[in-house]
Amino acid sequence: MSAASGSVSTGELIVVKLGGRTQNDAALPSALAALWKASSGRVVVVHGGGDQISALQRLRGEEPVFIGGRRVTTDTALELVRMVLSGLANKQMVSALVAAGAPAVGISGEDAGLLRATPIDVEQFGHSGTPATVDAGVVQALLTAGYLPVISPVAARASHSESGAYNVNGDDAAAAIAAALGAAELFLMADVPGVLDGDKQRLALLTLDDARALVASGVAGGGMAAKLDACAMALAGGVSRVRIGDLAALTVPEAGTAIVARDHATAVESSR
Repeated sequence: MSAASGSVSTGELIVVKLGGRTQNDAALPSALAALWKASSGRVVVVHGGGDQISALQRLRGEEPVFIGGRRVTTDTALELVRMVLSGLANKQMVSALVAAGAPAVGISGEDAGLLRATPIDVEQFGHSGTPATVDAGVVQALLTAGYLPVISPVAARASHSESGAYNVNGDDAAAAIAAALGAAELFLMADVPGVLDGDKQRLALLTLDDARALVASGVAGGGMAAKLDACAMALAGGVSRVRIGDLAALTVPEAGTAIVARDHATAVESSR
């Protein structure tokens, strides 16, 4: 994965990925607006909307299918993904943030070729894609102008001469965008307080090896497994800090679960 544009150079930027269920929390817009103000406008939001997509799929007679927490995107599903993520879900979040006092602007990965993707596996996943390149120029322009970018993870195709779109998992999209922007933190918001162990207790710190073991054992599955994969992508791309947590953890650095590369773990533990 490459970034065609350089990273944002001033201030500490946080990229917040919102899961579909967390977007329904009435306290979310005010919390994000407060974070935007506290960080001097150094916030980018990437959102999902999976439940709405699934509901519409069922209305059209198609049962949603997921593999490893990622949606199988049929022709019908791709139409609904674009409709829901880049339309309904994006504009609902933008409207709520504007009402909460943050000058939000909604865009998708297709806009200005912000996010380009290649297919994961056409036979298995259909029109589902994985991030290939990020050209963050449009996001940088919005940040510089004082706006709060709100991004739908629908991606353009990798070939610049080919129209069409891919459905990219929101966590993967957020990780790629965070890396391209040189973000200080990627925060993946979930409906649980963090990554949980087999006894449903929150784990405060995980190395990537720990995270892989949780996935391999089945303790972390589905959407959480996809989140942990995205954490690895973000750390490999140079994001300084990655956390998974609920809304209450958004502005509390010690809350949620921090995911670190193996060679950082000892330093983190010894600093406590």
